[in-house]
Amino acid sequence: MQLDILTPEKKIFSGKAQSVSLPGVQGRFQVLENHAPIISALQKGELKVISDSQESKWNISGGLVEVLKNKVTVLVEAVV
Repeated sequence: MQLDILTPEKKIFSGKAQSVSLPGVQGRFQVLENHAPIISALQKGELKVISDSQESKWNISGGLVEVLKNKVTVLVEAVV
């Protein structure tokens, strides 16, 4: 699936991902390929991405995520 992680200042990540783990306001959740459409608020915490058998992690200060047709867009206030 296509993943884009953006802040107001810059693009943090853009590329293919197998898994995205996010700190939702109701608890952590994971997005995999063919996930149902969703829009969710994010809280401060760790955003974890698995792509090409590599794991990347960022600490975010909150934001939003949209999942639609195998495209995941994460809008974060800041990466700390």
